[in-house]
Amino acid sequence: MLTLYPEIKPNAQHRIAVDPPHELYVEESGNPDGIPVIVIHGGPGGGCEDYHRQFFDAERFRIILMDQRGAGRSTPLAELEGNSTNKLVEDLETVRSFLGVDQWLLFGGSWGSTLSLVYAQAHPERVLGLVLRGIFLCRPRDIQWFYQDGASRVFPDYWEAFESQIPADERNDMVSAYYRKLTSSNELEQIQAAKAWSIWEGRCATLHPNPRVVEHFGHPHVAIALARIECHYFMNSAFLEPDQIVRDAGKLSEIPGIIVHGRYDMVCPLENALALSKAWPEAKLHIIRDAGHSASEPAIVDALIRGVEEVVAKSGKSVS
Repeated sequence: MLTLYPEIKPNAQHRIAVDPPHELYVEESGNPDGIPVIVIHGGPGGGCEDYHRQFFDAERFRIILMDQRGAGRSTPLAELEGNSTNKLVEDLETVRSFLGVDQWLLFGGSWGSTLSLVYAQAHPERVLGLVLRGIFLCRPRDIQWFYQDGASRVFPDYWEAFESQIPADERNDMVSAYYRKLTSSNELEQIQAAKAWSIWEGRCATLHPNPRVVEHFGHPHVAIALARIECHYFMNSAFLEPDQIVRDAGKLSEIPGIIVHGRYDMVCPLENALALSKAWPEAKLHIIRDAGHSASEPAIVDALIRGVEEVVAKSGKSVS
């Protein structure tokens, strides 16, 4: 089984101003003349993590990490103004142009798969290939599954902690109820709700309980951005038209793709990946039998690293 490449440090860091008040954190590592690959993180609002650099051979890839609006090291943290899917697509084009990249490989999981797909459908000529994990189509039923009725029946003990933040008479619409708390003028109420929202996701993200994942999701800096921005997007149907990603899958037909999805993914059920695969038959679907949702699970890591090599081989791209 393949494991992550050795740890590396960035060799360049950038701050790119986009629509006020947003400023993006972007970093580069690996080979400056290598195959460009951008990591598109989850959430929305999750931010990149250092280990994301380790999915790629640093001698062959120009590894680009970007924290999306309001997330990670981008500023202002957890900012909702001007934060929408179309704006994130524009930001990717801004970063691509700033870095002088003609085409790049997109590597995204969960919400990162959503944004990768939307970007690729808007700018297919800029995409060498797609390596996607934990497909999230952002349809109403996908949001309903995780935040109202579905995962709650698989993890009823974790769900009790999640719903305890909300008065009983408001629990018929948990996303709206959480949104009220996450946009409250009371900062303590905001952070309490944010930690409950984020820890619920962290607890459900892995096949086997992983305290380190839960601890990461529960960190206040991570939780406030993840919870506020996710809830903002879900209140607005992810700023997508109904079934937009599947509807527009034909635009991906010339792009090589790999879809990696855990059989026991309780955050984004496998049905998301199957729906995409049927609409985009040119992409190869790998169902990982002993994994859930998280990119850090060993079998997911193995499949993603192999997927990168497979997509690069199909693209015909090599180190210049």
